[in-house]
Amino acid sequence: MNGRARARHADAGHDDRSEGGPWWREAVVYEVYVKSFADGDGDGLGDLDGATARLDHLVSLGVDALWLTPCFPSPDRDGGYDVADYFRVADVYGGDAALERLIEAAHSRGIRILLDLVPNHCSTEHAWFRAALREPPGGTHRRRFLFRDGRGPNGGGPPNNWRSTFGGPAWTRVPDADGTPGQWYLHLFDPGQADFDWRNPEVTDYFERVLRHWFDRGVDGFRVDVAHGLLKAPGLPDYDPELDLATPMTNQPDVHDVYRAWRALADGYLPGRELAFVAEAWAPTAVDAAAYVRAGELHQAFYFDLVMRPWDAVEFRASVQTALEALAAVREAGSGENGELAWTLENHDVFRSVTRYGLLERTGPLPSEPHAAAVRPRGVVDVDLGRARARAAALFLLALPGPVYLYQGEELGLPEVLDLPDDRRQDPIARRGDGSDLGRDGCRVPLPWNVDAPTFGFSPPDARAEPWLPQPASFAALAADVQADDPRSTLTLYRRALALRRERIVGAPRTVEWLAVAERDDVVAYRRGELVVATNFGAEPFVLPPSWGTVLLRSDGADGDLLGGSTAVWLDAS
Repeated sequence: MNGRARARHADAGHDDRSEGGPWWREAVVYEVYVKSFADGDGDGLGDLDGATARLDHLVSLGVDALWLTPCFPSPDRDGGYDVADYFRVADVYGGDAALERLIEAAHSRGIRILLDLVPNHCSTEHAWFRAALREPPGGTHRRRFLFRDGRGPNGGGPPNNWRSTFGGPAWTRVPDADGTPGQWYLHLFDPGQADFDWRNPEVTDYFERVLRHWFDRGVDGFRVDVAHGLLKAPGLPDYDPELDLATPMTNQPDVHDVYRAWRALADGYLPGRELAFVAEAWAPTAVDAAAYVRAGELHQAFYFDLVMRPWDAVEFRASVQTALEALAAVREAGSGENGELAWTLENHDVFRSVTRYGLLERTGPLPSEPHAAAVRPRGVVDVDLGRARARAAALFLLALPGPVYLYQGEELGLPEVLDLPDDRRQDPIARRGDGSDLGRDGCRVPLPWNVDAPTFGFSPPDARAEPWLPQPASFAALAADVQADDPRSTLTLYRRALALRRERIVGAPRTVEWLAVAERDDVVAYRRGELVVATNFGAEPFVLPPSWGTVLLRSDGADGDLLGGSTAVWLDAS
């Protein structure tokens, strides 16, 4: 892209600072899982031109920005999160030209574009890693990764006891030039994803070049994958989860030095534009999560605690209050403008909220990893109940102060696809695990756009290949065109909620006042500015007090002042 094109992107008509502050402070960001959003060329994989063709859906929904999952060249062992080249868009997604078309079209509609940056690890097909395999221990390229000698006789054991997130050991041994067993390299995820050594300044410099490259091309920011994992504890010590409160693999204090440098780069890079980062930081506490958005660090960090909570009034309220207190502590402790914790209920790594909230009884083997057990539970599911609860949870969430992230298909009320054939599953969690964790394919099934079209409109009618994951017949009733004109559909609910959020909530006071609810511990109500949000987590109806105001929006589409079970309401308390 030449200088004139860069200037055009930099002056894309955005009002980067509104009455409520910079755009990212209360933005609604929509995650596009590129492979599953829309297939423009008929090869069965979603691509960027397909996303461009569906932008008007996102305009009518009312989102402020899109986060695109990785669309770089990749062997695709982990859904593109094994990046082989950080400086170009893969041909299968349309190449660099397709990204430029998407950016131009999105900016013309007032929508920003965030790319997914994967700095913790790269593909073992990356040029650096291939060169490292040709070098002896201590070589220039090897020092960019975490190669170590093994333990025990002839170095036959892994350097430490760390386990991969995807199951099995976090170390793989490679042969020396003469074919004899050599060193081991660290991969906290799949063996095809080698962890970088972020204590090597060459890695730091490399990723600053990556940021500049995409900022030059009009990208408005990045979601930072595994943001908590870049730095490992010095010496790479063993880990005992029964004794160690903090892991040596993540959330090291000096990881924040990286993000202070990135924030400084972004703030000074393109004057007049508000570039933004959001951290995927799985942190042990809300305080640890809020550390990523201290003044001078990142703009946003996901707050995942709420994703892990079951449908329970006490747990929802406590989780939100804990996050608000952590942010308040950050504001009080620092000088300058801090960032925000980002609210979300779904993403491409967890079961869809319809299924999680519809879980009636756990069955089958329980994943040994507690996080997986919380976000990918298996058992008996009541989909209709789960959808009612997911709709209510959306209203509970969308009025909170701070940014909100939606996952594609959430606005359609899609459930998790649990019955995918084993031979079609592609997630390494399912391939490498012991069968207790179904993995993440079920939330990545291609979207249904048109009820009467082949592949529900995911691919063009003359597509030469089937979608990369099969779509269930039940998606027909949930297709976007079926819901578009239905006043009681989930899509209509989200459109109304986002329009009211923009009209009445963005820029409102950022304090949350919890309201007393007499004799009910399954009803939660809070006030923000002139809006009251009440959510009934129980089964018994609740009579809305007249003092809370008049109804603006209900998750069940009903009328009156009786709030049924698994329902939320917004009220005008002005």
